[in-house]
Amino acid sequence: MAENTATKEAIVIGAGPNGLAAAVTLAQAGLKVKVYEKNDTVGGACRSAELLQSGFVHDTGSAIQPLAVESPFFRQLDLTGFGLKWCYPPAALAHPFDDGTAVVLKKSILDTASTLDEIDCPRYVKMMTPLVNCWEAIVDNIMFFPKVKLADYRALINFGLYARLSASGLAKSQFAGPRAQAFLAGLGVHAVMPLTRATSAAAGLMLGISGHARGWPFPVGGAQKITDALAAFLKSMGGEIFTNSPITNLKNLPGDSLQLLDITPRQLMQISGGLFPNNYRKKLEKFVYGPGVFKLDWILREPIPWKATAVKTAGTLHLGGGYSEILAAENAVWAGLPPEKPFVILTQTSLFDNSRGRDGQQVAWAYCHVPHGSPVDMTDRIEAQIERFAPGFRDIITARKATSPAVLEALHPNCIGGDITGGQLNLRRLLFPEISYQTPVKNIFLCSATTLPGPGVHGMCGYRAAQIALHSRNAAAV
Repeated sequence: MAENTATKEAIVIGAGPNGLAAAVTLAQAGLKVKVYEKNDTVGGACRSAELLQSGFVHDTGSAIQPLAVESPFFRQLDLTGFGLKWCYPPAALAHPFDDGTAVVLKKSILDTASTLDEIDCPRYVKMMTPLVNCWEAIVDNIMFFPKVKLADYRALINFGLYARLSASGLAKSQFAGPRAQAFLAGLGVHAVMPLTRATSAAAGLMLGISGHARGWPFPVGGAQKITDALAAFLKSMGGEIFTNSPITNLKNLPGDSLQLLDITPRQLMQISGGLFPNNYRKKLEKFVYGPGVFKLDWILREPIPWKATAVKTAGTLHLGGGYSEILAAENAVWAGLPPEKPFVILTQTSLFDNSRGRDGQQVAWAYCHVPHGSPVDMTDRIEAQIERFAPGFRDIITARKATSPAVLEALHPNCIGGDITGGQLNLRRLLFPEISYQTPVKNIFLCSATTLPGPGVHGMCGYRAAQIALHSRNAAAV
């Protein structure tokens, strides 16, 4: 029998959700895994900290994780024994309006439709019902790309008819009333693409369907609980994690080890040590990053005083008014201008998770899109949008912390210029990616959100990269 010469050691750079997912997958295959993390804690952009005062837990990056509970990678792990517990607010999302009412995304399609204009209630039910009924087929085949089963084709075609549209096109072609049009445009903002670009409807549609099928959960105690649980799971299998351990040159790593990198193309260039051929280096140099975000964290004396009572049941808020205003705000970002009236995404997790605050006080977190690397302070503009729908908001602020794109990148190095998506999203990147898992060096793989299926806390970029790396390793050993 031939000796198995496949490498037994794997090194992962970066302990974000994708890096840890890759590490766990490699450890499950029997490899000795070492993870090197630049920061002093694991988590990447999925971390929590007491940013302002002791006893108040803020998420420093991602806060709401609807895709984590849907992820095939997370579904195969039992992380409850490692401290992960999910909180599901009564409503996933609320989109308030100036008249003191709101569209509220609830598990019930009909209850959600009833918050739209009357003319759009049956239209929403007609569109969403078959999509929600086929949610598992859609999320597995569209988001996570396994083999498509014959029985899933009808559901995928139905989804594709809507997803191929722009977010603005979906809102305008399917709905007549201003409430539904604003609601769909707001969901489309999560695509981090121009709202008029084809396929920008897909991400928002996925989030809308998931709100009905599962809800939009978040971890009790903060986003850090996700990565802490993954790290503990890895250590239970013998994996090792080294924090405060930046890797500055890939040539310093053992050449016979599998190497999976939870970093973006610019960082890969910086540590490549001349290992890659010129044509690949040019691809890395030309890689385009997306818009940035400007983020605020607050400690609040009491819950936010929303005009619309129903908003208090939602974990996530979309604050941007009507369709035209949302479109104008996002168009400004893509034109390189910080919007005067930004579209604000806000979370109020402590309303449903009292471990986040103390003494009845609350924490809240919000951000808006800004041009890549923008130095403009958006604090007043974000707070003005909140005040618009919650008069008296500024009066209950006891502490705040602003995070600009530059500061966000310093905290989370993968967020180049404040880009939280691992690179500018467009159809070409999704269908014909120039930068994928495999690099020209046979044992080096990329496993960050730059690779498919892209941004979000789901671990599938790391999981898929590890699967491909293992296949390559095994093939080389034959």
